[in-house]
Amino acid sequence: MKQFFRFPLKQHIGASAVPAIVKDDRIARGQLIAFKGKNQLGANLYSSVSGVVTEVTDSEIVILADEVQAKEYVHLKLEEPLALIEEAGIVGLGGAGFPTYAKLASPLPPDGVVIVNAAECEPILEHNIAAIEKNPGQVIRGLQIAMDVVKAARGIIAIKEIHEEAIQRLRESLKDERITIHLLPNMYPMGEERAIVRETCGVLLGVESLPSEAHAVVINAETACRIQEAVDLKKPLIDKNMTVAGKIRGNQNLVQVFEDVPIGIPVGAMFERAGSLAENYGELIMGGPFTGKRTTLESPVIKTTGGLIAAECFPKGPDKIGLLVCACGAGKERLTEIAESMGSQVVQVEYCKQARQVKSSLKCENPGKCPGQVQKIMALKKAGAKAVLISNCTDCSNTVMSCAPKLGLPVYHCTDGALRAVNEKLIRRIHK
Repeated sequence: MKQFFRFPLKQHIGASAVPAIVKDDRIARGQLIAFKGKNQLGANLYSSVSGVVTEVTDSEIVILADEVQAKEYVHLKLEEPLALIEEAGIVGLGGAGFPTYAKLASPLPPDGVVIVNAAECEPILEHNIAAIEKNPGQVIRGLQIAMDVVKAARGIIAIKEIHEEAIQRLRESLKDERITIHLLPNMYPMGEERAIVRETCGVLLGVESLPSEAHAVVINAETACRIQEAVDLKKPLIDKNMTVAGKIRGNQNLVQVFEDVPIGIPVGAMFERAGSLAENYGELIMGGPFTGKRTTLESPVIKTTGGLIAAECFPKGPDKIGLLVCACGAGKERLTEIAESMGSQVVQVEYCKQARQVKSSLKCENPGKCPGQVQKIMALKKAGAKAVLISNCTDCSNTVMSCAPKLGLPVYHCTDGALRAVNEKLIRRIHK
């Protein structure tokens, strides 16, 4: 059956891409359909399918895909690695979506380092580790290309120590003496960019600082793999690895990894590939349990989509609830959305004492290192909250659980619905 693929013109940080095609054009897989504006921060956009353009608007391009799809694609035209990375439309694939060519545009100092973030930080998500286990040489090659582009003296692959098979595969494949493997503790948010720099370089960056201040560049593991494809295979960014999980009918495997999913495919089609949705679920999440957003079956998979989760049905919450927002997890709007789905009225919002507003987002002063939340929980209790809904990291959750139950406040976490749907342990008190 033919299927419509939707390509939002803005799937990245920066300006929207500009359409390069018109309605009724016949499109080949890998063909440029929207381009980065000249002298603008942005990213090119390519079709992941062959088909016919049915709609071009100010926000998206819609293509009716042919029933039969070839694996071949239109090759990139340029030659130099950095130019190919820019031409390919590669952005940060860990969720942020910052154009990769801009991150690699400036050479590092002589002691500079490129760090591959292979932490697979969010619970449930498994596609980055699965890719490393299957083809460790690809992420190593992508790292080498990035190191050469920025003239880095060394490279680091940062990965949680619990991923023993992936670590072993990397060690077996690693022949470049410039590259080392750094093992991370199994905590959230070990994959946060400044946490990665702190753990690997011993430098705690300020909330407004970039890794370049530590003479470092950080790239996601899948981003490194797509760099390898762009430079060695001249393949544009048209496919995405992802995890599909949760309330899926007739499948005992509640967490599944899919390789090279064509960007633009509907969310609903991916759940069908996984076995189809169960009759009852609470919400659909695009991303991970901590930082993902609610999505719909009709929404398209985009460049930054790492996970699709059908969460468990919402529990009935108390009539009054307080929110504790952590910079490392769901924000105020997302927690409010969850509270409303629980049938609870938000009586007050508190923020982790380490959360700092930086432009349009919150940043933690020291990700994963919590100063304690007793005052915040007491403030919510005083405001009339009968329970608290939190988005806290591992360490923050420990401190919340050390005080909230003593004050008679049940604790709900923004990840509860996702974790319940795959029968994983809820994030509460973690004993070290």
